[in-house]
Amino acid sequence: MDINYDKNGLVTVVVQDNKTGKILMVAWSNKEAVELTIKTGYAHYFSRSRKKIWKKGEESGHVQKITEILIDCDCDALLYKVHQEGGACHTGYDSCFYRTVDGKIVGNKIFDPDKVYAN
Repeated sequence: MDINYDKNGLVTVVVQDNKTGKILMVAWSNKEAVELTIKTGYAHYFSRSRKKIWKKGEESGHVQKITEILIDCDCDALLYKVHQEGGACHTGYDSCFYRTVDGKIVGNKIFDPDKVYAN
């Protein structure tokens, strides 16, 4: 199936825990990152700020093992169902969706980012 990348060559990727159904994060991927994800079985994304591909967990060890990839009806968004090792969020939470819009913390902090990203 052909993916409809945006004008910048990117596609939105929603990431979901394959067992719980919890949404873990939203990221961007370009064609090369999607191909790497399919080839390796581990989630790769494109950093818009750093302008480069990165493998989730390359620094922290908190990798995302792909269990299934779905595409939406317009072919312009992907859903990665994953087995998450450690936390999905660089802030230390299990999900990037760890707070409400009024700032209340509702997620689980499972690691100290200062210790994980010490370098």
